[in-house]
This record gives sequence, C-alpha cells and structure tokens, in this order.
Amino acid sequence: MRIRPVVTVVCLATALSASASIPAAAQAADRSAAPSDTTFSNVVVNGGEDIVLGLTTRKTITITWTATDPDGVAASWAYLWHGPNTDDADGVLPYYAPAGTCTVSPTDPTTSACTVSFGVDAARSFGHNGLAGTWKVLAGAQDASDDWTEIDAAGTAQFKRYAKLTVNASPEPVQKGKTITVTGKLTRANWESGTYTGYQGRSVNLQFRKKGSTTYTTLKTITSGSGGALKTTTKARTDGYFRFAFPGTVTTGSSTAAGDFVDVR
Repeated sequence: MRIRPVVTVVCLATALSASASIPAAAQAADRSAAPSDTTFSNVVVNGGEDIVLGLTTRKTITITWTATDPDGVAASWAYLWHGPNTDDADGVLPYYAPAGTCTVSPTDPTTSACTVSFGVDAARSFGHNGLAGTWKVLAGAQDASDDWTEIDAAGTAQFKRYAKLTVNASPEPVQKGKTITVTGKLTRANWESGTYTGYQGRSVNLQFRKKGSTTYTTLKTITSGSGGALKTTTKARTDGYFRFAFPGTVTTGSSTAAGDFVDVR
C-alpha cells in the first residue's frame, strides 16, 4: 500500500513562502522517470521516544526530518508504515497522509527542515497485536524542478503495547526476620480482544525502598507465570515499600507498580 499526499505543502523562507501541490500518482513503486537528488536526514518520530498504546489511547505523533536537494525542496511528506514492504503494508499512519510543513534554511536554500503531526487512535488503528514493534518512515519530496524522490525506510518508530503491574506484600504488619510474600500480576493491552491479558514468561524485578529513602533497590528477578502471575518471598528487615518493575520488550512498554508499604516490627 502506497500513499501519496495530494494536499498543498508550504516551504517557508525568511522573507518568501511558496506552495507546491504534490502529484496524486500513488501506486507504482517507481513513479517518475526522473527522480530527484533529494536526500533525507535527521528523521525523528515522537521525539525519539517509544509510542506506547493502551486500548483506547489517543496520541498526537510528530515526525521531523531534513530534506536536501540541489534544486531546492518544493514539498516534502512523511508517514509511518508497517509490514514487509510498502506495497504489502498491514498498517499505515496516518491513512490519509498530510504533507509536511517545511522551513527553508536561511543559510542553505537547498535544505529544508520539515515536520508533520497527526493523531493516532489505538481503538481504530490497532486491530491486531502484530502491529506492535518497529514501524518505518516513508519520506518523500518534490524538488523545485518538479522531480521527486521517496525513501521507504528513511527512519523507524517503535509502537508498543501498554503494560500494567500490580503488587501486594503481606503480611502487614510483620515481625522482623519473618517471611514476606509478594504477589502481583503483569498484564498488557490486547488490541485484538480489547482487554488487558496476562503476560507470561517475562522477567520482572522485585524492588524495595526503605522508609525515608527515595531510591529503590532490586532484590531479585523472577519470571511471570500463567496469566502473568507473580509470586516470590523475601525476609522482613525494615519498614519500607515493595514493588514490581517490568523493563519492557520490543513489543511491550515498561511498567512499574506503585510501592506497597510493609510495617516491620
């Protein structure tokens, strides 16, 4: 699936602004007999941060990039896609791609800094869990001579499923030296079922913060069981807070439970 924006793009200079309409041809892998010499650099999605989506998350995502062409950049655009290639993409964001707003460098007329922002609605755009992971950025441009270039993989973005953690440390209170049992559950957004389901077989850290301190220390690492269940034991030594912390994976965001206080007597 290829998308070619058909809206107007404006490239801004200090004292001059010009607009160019992007051609509507959209299907062929090579859509011009005279591709331009445009190059793309500094492609950044969401400020370089992972995009973590729950079941109903709505976010505004921004792509920024630099387009350079010896003839100058008349228009430029970018969008995200997921799949084996752009013709067989199983996800495109946004589906109707707006063109970018580009600002011509005041010191180099061949270079433009471009940006585009669009909304993402997890409930509408993410219907299956396989969409979690790496997406690629298609960047395109039309130069001042009306030639164009598109690069299918000018950059990448990471989309991840939102994770949740719970924790309960008991008994409360507890005598010093006695055993404390810490339980919890690791779940993550299941975009297909519309629920949070257990995340099994993942490493989760048990952490402790002494009362009066602001720093958590990892006591041990355990593995989530069936349904994402977590259970481990430790000795009661001093008043403080226990929590579970999940570092995340390539498809799932990190998560940290709120600390559960235990009074040691």
